[in-house]
Amino acid sequence: MDTQNELDIITRIRGEVTARKELTGENLFLAWGYPTAIVMLMEFVALMVWNEDWCSWIWAGIPLIGVPLMIYFVNEDYERTHHRTLDQNVIMVMWVFIGFACCVGGFAMGMADVYRQCLFPFISLMCGMGCFMTGIILHFRPKTVCGIIASALSAVPLFFQGDLWPWQLFITALIVVIALIIPGHLFRRYVRNSYKNQHNEYL
Repeated sequence: MDTQNELDIITRIRGEVTARKELTGENLFLAWGYPTAIVMLMEFVALMVWNEDWCSWIWAGIPLIGVPLMIYFVNEDYERTHHRTLDQNVIMVMWVFIGFACCVGGFAMGMADVYRQCLFPFISLMCGMGCFMTGIILHFRPKTVCGIIASALSAVPLFFQGDLWPWQLFITALIVVIALIIPGHLFRRYVRNSYKNQHNEYL
């Protein structure tokens, strides 16, 4: 093997490693979006059918599904890239804070007996703002636009009170689709296409 061939191989391997480093975090929105939307819809259906107190605890399925998925995808990304950028750290900390704020806010609203009035508009607003800020940090316009739409719609659940309260779950699930699932799929496709394009440049 001559020197030129060795250099070509090194260049190609370096290009593949560089391309792989861009393939990070594309599944995290989906890891939280699908469990949140599906569990909220399940709770909505259960409340509409049975309207029992136990139905309100179905929401516990969200962290039970979402946390293991998040850990799995974060570890998978790190094993593939062996690094994490400042932007990725900022986004990770921001979403951990949003999750913490939703948990603490839900507990506080329950203690203040305003759980049914305020919690789901608050969760919708947090998801919308998180999506918007993630789009700004990553310079990914679809996330920014979806975040604005979701934040604007976060006030809609406030209009469903009393006997109409279960519909807050349905509306919040739709907002989660806008804030997490739609931009999650768009970002995943964008990242994978970027990886393919970068990979092909070095073949």
